[in-house]
Amino acid sequence: MSPRHLALAVALAAAWGFNFVVMQAGLRHFPPLLYAGLRFAMAGFPALLLVGRPGVPWRWVAGVAATLGVGQFALLLVGMRAGMPAGLTSLVLQAQALFTVVFAVTLLGERLTARRVTGLAVAFGGLALVAYDFGVSGPVGAFVLCVAAAAAWGLGNVVQRRAAPPDSLRFMVWVSALSAPPLLVLSLALEGAPALSPSWEGWLSLVYVAFVATLGGFGVWGFLLRRYDASVVAPYTLLVPVFGMSSAALVTGEPLSWLRIVAAALIVCGVLYAGARPRRLR
Repeated sequence: MSPRHLALAVALAAAWGFNFVVMQAGLRHFPPLLYAGLRFAMAGFPALLLVGRPGVPWRWVAGVAATLGVGQFALLLVGMRAGMPAGLTSLVLQAQALFTVVFAVTLLGERLTARRVTGLAVAFGGLALVAYDFGVSGPVGAFVLCVAAAAAWGLGNVVQRRAAPPDSLRFMVWVSALSAPPLLVLSLALEGAPALSPSWEGWLSLVYVAFVATLGGFGVWGFLLRRYDASVVAPYTLLVPVFGMSSAALVTGEPLSWLRIVAAALIVCGVLYAGARPRRLR
């Protein structure tokens, strides 16, 4: 991965890491399915009126909407509302890197090199340290929902790579537009008639998750997936819990122990090693 694209991947991880603190704030004002539906409605409308067709067959748009949009965020936000704290959620969701590699190898036939396996092992060792230090404080059901959200994200990564949209931002606008209706219908059926919050905190959180995390974030994500193997790009999301826990420490005062700092260093080193190209001997 080139230095410019490497910096882009790290910046994306930072934006997504802070996103967990933002989502936790938003869930104080909106039920989870409504929050997810409003997120994608804001990201998809009226932007789709300003862009052309997605540039790929509609089945790929629908596939990414079903996995990354409806599947991932419905499971994720319901899990957070059920008791998963932001820091632990940012950690558990990164199991998507493992799911992505498994799906990419089995469905796309991508090659899994010894270097990537070693880097992933080091990074997941760091994640294990964070899990040991943090502890699974939420209910088991909420934990399982977040793991399922990670699986949905991993499958969505593979579908998006297979789609290879020529314009990532335009593609994400249409994915958002297709994700919003089923989420809003599910919200109406399961959560009842919406009661929109007038709180500025709730609405600002929606602006961030819609335009920064969704359109900007997945636009960059698709850009990277179009240029590199999914098994190369996905490990960089292991940096998300590093930024997520740092954000929680700065914004909410959540303690950051030395064990977590060591774990974060392992994650960074593992990700960099897995994504770097080995030097050729001359």
